[in-house]
Amino acid sequence: MIEVRLRLGRGGFALDVAFAAPATGITAIFGPSGCGKTTVLRAVAGLVRATGRVALGDQAWQDDARGVFVPTHRRSIGYVVQEAALFPHLSVRRNLAYGLRRADRASRRAVDLDALVDLLGIGRLLERPPATLSGGERQRVAIARALAPAPRLLLMDEPLAALDAQRKAEILPYLERLHRDLRIPVLYVSHSVDEVARLADRVLLMRDGRIEAQGGVGEILSRTDVSLGARDDAGVVLDGRVVEHDVAYELSLVRFAGGELWAGGLEAPVDRRVRVRIMARDVSIALERPQRTSIVNVLPACVEGVRAEGRTMLLRLRVGHGRADGTGTAGGESARLLARITRRSFDALGLAPGDRVYAQVKAVALMRGAEGDG
Repeated sequence: MIEVRLRLGRGGFALDVAFAAPATGITAIFGPSGCGKTTVLRAVAGLVRATGRVALGDQAWQDDARGVFVPTHRRSIGYVVQEAALFPHLSVRRNLAYGLRRADRASRRAVDLDALVDLLGIGRLLERPPATLSGGERQRVAIARALAPAPRLLLMDEPLAALDAQRKAEILPYLERLHRDLRIPVLYVSHSVDEVARLADRVLLMRDGRIEAQGGVGEILSRTDVSLGARDDAGVVLDGRVVEHDVAYELSLVRFAGGELWAGGLEAPVDRRVRVRIMARDVSIALERPQRTSIVNVLPACVEGVRAEGRTMLLRLRVGHGRADGTGTAGGESARLLARITRRSFDALGLAPGDRVYAQVKAVALMRGAEGDG
């Protein structure tokens, strides 16, 4: 486990966090600007001197109760920031060689640099200087250099924040490859729900220097009792499996714990595990099963909870096992959806917790990001 207990007071800001994260997969530290995400990451790295304890497995990097503080250069970490800090006078190959020199002998023997280069798709860039690379290419090289010393922990501080949408789309598949192929824990700082939904296994939701909630990505994103629910991009993440392609209409059918959903055609083969993201604003409610509707995804559901937000209401739904065409009955396996509707619609339908309804899902965003192939 990664164990962190840290406190820090600076001016009018106070940091007080405690968490334990698995030593595998991606743990996202998520929250608005100024909530303390980067401070946590820098304190784990030893770059900010907070008080408390930081440990990875049986190795304590900081334990103030015992007078232990390991300096940054002796912590087995890789660190990637927003701007790829490559040496401009060195080629990509020599930048990687510099990173490799930071490894101790045992680690250096364990590093397969060729495999790392292939994993991040930078083989054709090795002889080029950083100035000739795109933003996404520079960031992939920076990640490779951070991983070259075979660190025990990778820290990533908003690595996509400086990239435009096209460059983000370019680099995200490589981050998913890292998640799938490398057995190294990652602490990933972000303020983007989309990045967290696509990449993270676990979420630490921060607010005002404290952890508001923590848990699996599906659990945290579906909660209505935390600050995430007030965001316009509130929604849920569901893990599923591709079961069918409709080539004529460029649609793919994904089966998840609560039923089935049609989404825009996916290149993934049948039986591939995927993630789907469904925004609360893209879910509407009906009291009876809709007939002759343009919305292809209709699922039987039960209202679990309600949160008032000004002119809108945020509903938490438990989706029973139903098909994408609205057939099937609730029960058995289930999952959760969020639906944002107007207060007027809520009152007109007379909704209350416990009501049986039909969730009409207008849009489903498919992401390659669940754990590889079936």
